[in-house]
Amino acid sequence: MVDQARPVVLLLARIAVGVIFLVHGYQKFATMGIAGTTKFFESVGIPLAGLAAPAVAVLEIAGGLALILGVALPVAGALLALDMIGAIVFVHGANGLAGEGGYEFVLALAAASLAVGFTGGGAFALDRVLGRRRGTAPAIA
Repeated sequence: MVDQARPVVLLLARIAVGVIFLVHGYQKFATMGIAGTTKFFESVGIPLAGLAAPAVAVLEIAGGLALILGVALPVAGALLALDMIGAIVFVHGANGLAGEGGYEFVLALAAASLAVGFTGGGAFALDRVLGRRRGTAPAIA
């Protein structure tokens, strides 16, 4: 039963975490705008805020899509986890683990990104379908 549920559970985890990143990246473009995101990044002391703001927005959109599709998962998972570590260091860390502005959600996203990125995408991952997981060829029915 567990083996049968694994591909579906991995797919649901990838979709959930991927959608969260996709939405946050989109917000940096559409809601706050890159200028507003840059201004915020400057206010919290993020170095090279003018470069970091669009880079983070693109990373969150591309990384979120990568998780959803199940492609380049170790790269996407590691980069998204680093993104969240930056959010802890520059934004949420001073607020403590829990409570208003705390880093519990950001820490959970970092851990989920690593877990999804390094457990393999499962049977419904694009990498698996294309045969790029551990050098295996796609299954032929």
